[in-house]
Amino acid sequence: MEELLVAIAQGLVEDPASVRVEADAPAEDGTVVYHLYVAENDMGRVIGKQGRIAKAIRVVMRAAATRNDQKASVEIG
Repeated sequence: MEELLVAIAQGLVEDPASVRVEADAPAEDGTVVYHLYVAENDMGRVIGKQGRIAKAIRVVMRAAATRNDQKASVEIG
């Protein structure tokens, strides 16, 4: 799951080396929160106009998690 998020983010940003993902331990309901960090000047590329790209990233991650019988959430920071 982390590799998928890194691959998506690296395809969007100008500085792929700065992409970093941290995963929290699963919560009581089994949800894993992934924290995506990118360079400051690439933040707009990952969020997109009105948050559309961020929403799309979250949808893809949720779908991939569902295929693996997991729950996932993405926070961009």
